[in-house]
Amino acid sequence: MGETGLDGSSTQRAPEGADPRAASVTYRREALRIADARHFATDYLRSQRDLRSPVPERASEAVHLVVSELITNAVKYGADPIELTLSLTDDAVTVTVRDGDTTLPAPRPADPARVGQHGLEIVAALSQAVEVRPEPSGKRITARIALT
Repeated sequence: MGETGLDGSSTQRAPEGADPRAASVTYRREALRIADARHFATDYLRSQRDLRSPVPERASEAVHLVVSELITNAVKYGADPIELTLSLTDDAVTVTVRDGDTTLPAPRPADPARVGQHGLEIVAALSQAVEVRPEPSGKRITARIALT
């Protein structure tokens, strides 16, 4: 079922009978370290070895970077709760980050002279698709990372 970590996180694995290839964790913004989310991604990707062949190294590295960028944005600009969900299909890993702030990220033109605020550009470059969706109680950003 679920467990609560010292960092205030609440981990949920897929319920009995649900898709075992999905997992999520919810964090409190003030207690969240970005490394906690990366560790969750590492554990998730390792757990998938039992269900299929290992996720290719290139895809695994992309997942870690996408998780880092999306969680960093949620901590800097979002609101509680922050939820990270990872799911695996035969051809992709989907990373979804949801937070409680309804303000959507504003796309910015590429600017190599700008210091920082390149997170969504990086996510888009590593992903097949990126979707930003408003929700009644916040927003959801989903990135789909190809396995091949």
